[in-house]
Amino acid sequence: MTLRTRITLLTLALLAFSLLLIGGSVYGSLQFTLYDNLRRELIETSQTAQRLIREQGSLDGLPLTAYGQALWVPFPNPTPSDILQGAAIPIAKSLAMGDATLTLSEKGLQEVLRSGGFYTQTTLTRPDGTQVPLRMRAERLETEIAGIPQGPQLVILMVGKSTEGIESTLADFARTYTATALLVLIFGGLLAFRLVRQALEPLEWVAKKAEQVSNKPEKLPELEGHNEVTSLVKSLNRMLARLESAWETQGRFLADASHELRTPVTAILGHVNYLLRRTQITEQQRESLEIIKRESERMQKLVGDLLDLSNGGSWKVELGSVHLKTVLNEIEEEYGKSFEGQIEVQAPDHVWVLGDPERLHQVIANLVSNAIKANSTQIRLIVLDLAERVVIRVEDNGEGISKEHLPHLFERFYRVDKARDRERGGSGLGLAIVRSIVEAHGGKVWAESEPGKGSVFSISLKKASAPHPQLA
Repeated sequence: MTLRTRITLLTLALLAFSLLLIGGSVYGSLQFTLYDNLRRELIETSQTAQRLIREQGSLDGLPLTAYGQALWVPFPNPTPSDILQGAAIPIAKSLAMGDATLTLSEKGLQEVLRSGGFYTQTTLTRPDGTQVPLRMRAERLETEIAGIPQGPQLVILMVGKSTEGIESTLADFARTYTATALLVLIFGGLLAFRLVRQALEPLEWVAKKAEQVSNKPEKLPELEGHNEVTSLVKSLNRMLARLESAWETQGRFLADASHELRTPVTAILGHVNYLLRRTQITEQQRESLEIIKRESERMQKLVGDLLDLSNGGSWKVELGSVHLKTVLNEIEEEYGKSFEGQIEVQAPDHVWVLGDPERLHQVIANLVSNAIKANSTQIRLIVLDLAERVVIRVEDNGEGISKEHLPHLFERFYRVDKARDRERGGSGLGLAIVRSIVEAHGGKVWAESEPGKGSVFSISLKKASAPHPQLA
C-alpha cells in the first residue's frame, strides 16, 4: 500500500469518526430535547386532567392529541393484585381513547402506588387493530371527583401522547444525516486524495529522479522555493556529491592499482613460462612453478576484471540487431570441446535482440563458465520470445546455490564459497560484470537456484527486428 493511499485512508477514517461522533451527539441531543418537551406536555396534560376530574368528573376536555384514562379505587391501601382483579373502577376517558383502554402491569401498578408517579413506554391498540406508540405518565392521586360527594378519593390517572412524530423526526434526521455524511465522505475522500497527491508530487518527483540516477551519482535538479522538499533535494545533492567523490576515488584507485599490478604479474608469468619451457628443473621445482603460474594467471584475471570495473561499472556498448542463436552456437562450440558434459541450445532462428554481440558473448560465456565450475554435466541455453522482450535462460544441473546467497550474487567480490571459488580461480567479479553489461543494454539479470537442483540465470533484453539485407 502506497503512502498516498495510507494517508487518504487515514484521513477518511478520521473524517468518518468525526461525522459519526457529531451525528451521534446531535441525534442524542435531538432525542433528549424532543422527549423532554414531551415530558413537559405530559405534566401539563396531567394537571389539566386532574382539574377536569375535580370539576367535571370526566376527561372530555383533553385535546384530541392526548390519551387519558382515570381509575377510581373506592377503598384505601389497595394492592396491585386487588386492582388487577377489579378493585379499580374506570370513571373517565379522553375522547382520543375511543373504545381503547390504557393498562398498567402489576409491576407498573406497584411502582405508581409506591412512588406516586412514573413515566413508561407503552402501546395503545385501537379497535381496528392499529397500534399507537405512547409515552405515558401514571399518577396516584388523592383528589375529589365531581359527582361523588365523599371527599378526596384514590384515583390512578394515566395520560399519554403518541411518540410517532418524535420517532418519525428522529428517523428522518438519521436518514438525512447518513446520506449527507456519505456524500461528505465521498467528496472528502476525493478531495483528500487530490490534496495528498499534490502534496506528495514533489516527493514522487524526487524519488523518480533519484531512481534515474545511474551507477555513477549525478546531481538532482534543485527546486525553487524554501520548503521541505527543496531542503531534501539539497541534502540529497550534498550526499550524491560525496558519493561521486568517493566513487571517483575508488575508480582511480582501481585503475591505478590494476595498471600497477599488470606489469609485475605479466613479468612473473613470463619468467615462470620461460623457466618451465627452457630450463632443467626438478619435479619439486616444477610443482612450485606450476603453483606460481596458476596463481599468477588468477591474479592476471583479477586485474583484468578490476580494469573492466574501474570506470564505475559503465560499459561502452554499440547497440545493434544481434542474432541470438548465432551467439549461443558460438558459445556452445567454444566450450563444447573442453566441457565433458553436454551443452544444448534451444533458440528460434527468428529472434533478434538489441545489443552488442561482443558484450553479450562475454555475458553468456561468463554464465556458462560459472555453470561448468559448479560441476554441471548438462547446460541448456534457452531463448524465450516474449511480446516486447527476449529472455535468455542459462540452466544447469550443478551444485546449486542456497537461498540466502541469491540476493548478493551480483555484488562485487561476493563469493558463495570463498575457499572453493578460490580453488576454481574465481575473483568474485564475474557476475558483477555480467550485471553491469546487461544494465548497459537496458536489460535485467536474475538468478534462481536450490542446493542440489542446479541454477537458472535469466537475462531480459529488448527485442529487435532483423537487419535489412544489404545489396552488394
